[in-house]
Amino acid sequence: MSADEFRLLRDFVYQHCGLNFTEDSKYLLEKRLGKRLQTHNLKTFKDYYYFLRYNPNKDQELTEVIDQLTTNETYFFREDFQLKTFVEDILPELRKRKEIEGKKTLRIWSAGCSSGEEPYTIAMLLLSQPWLQSWHVEVIGTDISQRVLHMAREGVYGEAAFRSTDPQQKARFFAEHEGKWRVNDEVRSLVSISHLNLFDSSRIGLLGKMDIIFCRNVIIYFDPAGKKSVIENFFQRLVPDGFLLLGHSESLLNLSTSFQLRHFQHDMVYQKPLTTSQGGGRLL
Repeated sequence: MSADEFRLLRDFVYQHCGLNFTEDSKYLLEKRLGKRLQTHNLKTFKDYYYFLRYNPNKDQELTEVIDQLTTNETYFFREDFQLKTFVEDILPELRKRKEIEGKKTLRIWSAGCSSGEEPYTIAMLLLSQPWLQSWHVEVIGTDISQRVLHMAREGVYGEAAFRSTDPQQKARFFAEHEGKWRVNDEVRSLVSISHLNLFDSSRIGLLGKMDIIFCRNVIIYFDPAGKKSVIENFFQRLVPDGFLLLGHSESLLNLSTSFQLRHFQHDMVYQKPLTTSQGGGRLL
């Protein structure tokens, strides 16, 4: 892959979904996309670039590119200190507010849900809250990779996915299935899985308003401009006083001044203020 070919492909992927590859990533693109050249009997990466731009099957091929370039390492009950904050602090606060408003609805978005462990984890934690039994609860999992979305919809997992799962929770929420474990229908009934590009603002708008957004270990793959765009979309989707939970290594420092940073016993999370300046979130 020449330097010019690298820049063509890098910029094309960035414009599509915001994934940012630096000069140091040239070998990664060459290794992972080289397989696609062989599949289509193409001689050069420039030929492949034109394939992505003009071939009638370009949309299907772009899906393959995203599957090749995204990393999807996850497991159930990941970052348990944050999940404790979700259960012990955020949910009781939301419950109190909603009861005052006379509402019994809860909508949670798992943005970048990968193979489904995160939205199913959220659903399991919600099912462990007796007071939510009479509520209308939705957990929406989205990802850009069709490959991992297929896995999420199947809901069947090997032992590696349970490295942080309590045996009692595993026994309650899963059933053995051909040497693996299948998430049960009680959990699945709360979760919907769909394809979504976090840079597609028009489609994101169709999701409606959310009480909580989980987006953990996703924005690390974007450059500053991409991060600001995604965070602004999150801000617009959250209800006033809604919560944004990022990964432990991620923050909004130098990205957004729209959110308040809330300090809880186990973790710090971001919250959309009850009142905001006209025009939505203000970004640095």
